[in-house]
Amino acid sequence: MEQLIQLTIDGVSVEVPAGTTVLEAAKKAGINIPTLCYLKDINQIGACRLCVVDTGARALQAACVLPVTPNMVVKTNTPAIRQARKTNLELLLSNHDKRCLTCPRNQKCELQTLCNELGVEDGDRFAGAMNKHEIDDLSPSIVRDNNKCVLCRRCIAACNNTQAVGVIGPVNRGFMTSVESPWNMKLAEMSCINCGQCIAACPVGALYEKDGTKQVWDLLADPKKHVVVQPAPAVRAALGEEFGMEIGSLVTGKMAAALRRLGFDKVFDTDWAADLTIMEEGTELLGRLNNGGVLPMITSCSPGWIKFCEHYYPEFIPNLSSCKSPHEMEGAMIKSYYAEKAGIDPKDIAVVSVMPCTAKKYEAARPELSVNGLADVDCVITTRELAKMIKEAGIDFVNLPDEDFDDMLGESTGASVIFGTTGGVMEAALRTAYELVTGETLEKVEFDAVRGVEGVKEASVKVGDVTLNVAVAHGTANAAKLLDAIKAGEKTYHFIEVMGCPGGCVTGGGQPIVSAAKRMECDPKALRAAALYREDAGKALRKSHENPSIKKLYDEYLGKPNSHKAHELLHTTYTARPKYSK
Repeated sequence: MEQLIQLTIDGVSVEVPAGTTVLEAAKKAGINIPTLCYLKDINQIGACRLCVVDTGARALQAACVLPVTPNMVVKTNTPAIRQARKTNLELLLSNHDKRCLTCPRNQKCELQTLCNELGVEDGDRFAGAMNKHEIDDLSPSIVRDNNKCVLCRRCIAACNNTQAVGVIGPVNRGFMTSVESPWNMKLAEMSCINCGQCIAACPVGALYEKDGTKQVWDLLADPKKHVVVQPAPAVRAALGEEFGMEIGSLVTGKMAAALRRLGFDKVFDTDWAADLTIMEEGTELLGRLNNGGVLPMITSCSPGWIKFCEHYYPEFIPNLSSCKSPHEMEGAMIKSYYAEKAGIDPKDIAVVSVMPCTAKKYEAARPELSVNGLADVDCVITTRELAKMIKEAGIDFVNLPDEDFDDMLGESTGASVIFGTTGGVMEAALRTAYELVTGETLEKVEFDAVRGVEGVKEASVKVGDVTLNVAVAHGTANAAKLLDAIKAGEKTYHFIEVMGCPGGCVTGGGQPIVSAAKRMECDPKALRAAALYREDAGKALRKSHENPSIKKLYDEYLGKPNSHKAHELLHTTYTARPKYSK
């Protein structure tokens, strides 16, 4: 039986389980304690001292790391506490670049919000020496500006613990402390996987994505370019948040309408290529099972995961599916199949991908992802960057009518949209594999065993005469645990889905920022995933092999899945990379 502890916070009696922190207990009592370094499930270190409370001890204590005790009496709002918090904020500001109006996190900055809420009126009260840092913008995905850093260490926790990458950490001491890569190297020179989870964790503007909006505006203004856009499945479950809508709002039709109003010549959908991916990847899996191929086969949709594998687990490169990721497949089809149908020279086509992922920026520049010297995708922007462009264009997003994607490469099934959440690729693959192998209709298409937000999920699924042992991992730290278990001989699987970010693409590094306070109230990855499952449930077709435009593609152009032509256009190779250098 769970032990419950009674305590009093600001005169309110609260009963919580043993092990609960004062911060969590206060939240249950409806009392909000300010935080900055705290990030639920990621960083609890009591470093910023903004959550200090009075428990009758000799000194104020940090509520985020202080466990409750029986009959504890806590005060959160005394004059001494308010002054301590305000002073700590003012000290942070004394070594902070305060050019807020041009900061990428302006009006979405937790430091800015705290200053407003706690009544900080003089940001220069402790004016004096300030550290000056060179901006690290060599990465194709992530910009690091330590002049904005508040040393909360949330990015370090995300990189080290959530992702098991560990390419940043604190160096020096005292006033000279900063967050750096080893040996003062740039992120681009490290085994950074470009996932952007450091950006999602950062409370200020010290980390943000490499801007791609100028390139897109230039492409749209070029009369010689036929500019095609494709948004990823997860974007439609998060874009609305940038316009004040609730987390988990589904804005598929509004998104298509906004993209058309921005001036794109064609608005296609990466969901279409997700269905194509299932046809290629499923056929590849069946080929490995029947012909003694390398098992387990591991999905290749997530570029953060791919780079993690190349750096940290190169021995598993033969296990990776050779399929390009969906948006790269779609780019290849746009510059071949669509170009041929539309009578356009592929050199005159520019493909823009709207992705929930900063690693896609790196991926698009990989030389392997090109055909006949033309990159499959010319430019990648994040969900946040698309929102920025929509606002720049003066489009009233919330009141837009719903519109459909363009034909040919815009039609999709329910299986494709769930690619955006952990377990979605696996579920989509199982729906198709079952029917192709058995020839029977799968009546219940939901595979609940691979749904949910557990770090690693396992299932055994009977497909005809074969029982497939499958696993799903999200966040590269969980992927590492899974791979280590396989190496140790503790686990055996046929098929594994790995997504580089926790929760999958729905909480990718390019998605709308969710503050630490909001993360205490809800789970963004679960809410956004639920939106994708709703869209899946509402689709007339819910299995990738039922997509009529995919059938037409094979009939008219590719022949069959894994054909020679399909391999030329839709498959790729990988490279073992040094662990601690670019």
